[in-house]
Amino acid sequence: MAVVPTREQITEFLGIELEGEIVMLNLLKYRERADGGESSGEDAYGKYADAARRMVAERGGRLVWVGRAVHTLIGEPGEDWDVIALVAYPNRDAFIEMTSNTEYKEAHKDREAGLERTVLVASKAAAVFGDEA
Repeated sequence: MAVVPTREQITEFLGIELEGEIVMLNLLKYRERADGGESSGEDAYGKYADAARRMVAERGGRLVWVGRAVHTLIGEPGEDWDVIALVAYPNRDAFIEMTSNTEYKEAHKDREAGLERTVLVASKAAAVFGDEA
């Protein structure tokens, strides 16, 4: 499973109607050992997370929620996750600018080294099930 988006996924993300705040749902599964390193995958990812939190805040974003995944009640067998995080960005441009800059790309090496697999879902507030957005 990939830990970086494909060119097609990026192109599609840039082409969809998406105004205002977006929240990224992150499902994270750590490597037992960081790729090419002595540290754990969780430690390598933690270095990335420290840098990313700061960069998100500098762009007006915030960590909404983070927690340990405890049990997959519905889902594919063996597709367990270690951590779930929700990260809000004021808009798509803030996310794109952050992930395109040199500092982020350098920090991203720790993300790639630490993750076995991940899912990243861009979401937008919406009226669903009768609730107001």
